[in-house]
Amino acid sequence: MACCSKIICNGCAHANEIREAAESSVPKHKCPFCRHPLPKTQEEITQNNMKRAEANDPFANFQIGIRRHDEGNYEEAFKYYTKAAELGDVASHYLLSAMYQGGPDVEKDEKKEVYHLERAAIGGHPGARHNLGCKEAENGNYERAVKHMIIAASLGYQKSIEMLKMNRGHVNEEDLAAAL
Repeated sequence: MACCSKIICNGCAHANEIREAAESSVPKHKCPFCRHPLPKTQEEITQNNMKRAEANDPFANFQIGIRRHDEGNYEEAFKYYTKAAELGDVASHYLLSAMYQGGPDVEKDEKKEVYHLERAAIGGHPGARHNLGCKEAENGNYERAVKHMIIAASLGYQKSIEMLKMNRGHVNEEDLAAAL
């Protein structure tokens, strides 16, 4: 990941290393996006994330939320996930749905849980799509459940693939083959 909260592929990182090597005999390890020097300490990384979060960077808010959650500070995690979700971060919607399912420091709220699952699923999150399928199956809406599972399976979500294989009575062979 770059210092400015952008996720880069290995090829882009490698291209940046080649560019740096061509420019100087001593690589300077700069961000491939903003060309600032990469942070050297965890404190610098945290400061960069806070600056990006204050600038409404959804991924930075998500990252800080993850860190707060890992520290056990669920109230702060919820705050940062909410901000990231408002800014369109799909993974934050998914994590908020889990918190509304009855996580620590958040009162269980099924409507908000489903809302965030739907937002995450629409954004392409396969786990959210799978969980929506499970909700539909719990409610007896097997046709809708199968549709959600097929979409999640086509995104490579292993749990959905396994469920589709187990529930062949609700899934025709053609749909199952298309999802795999």
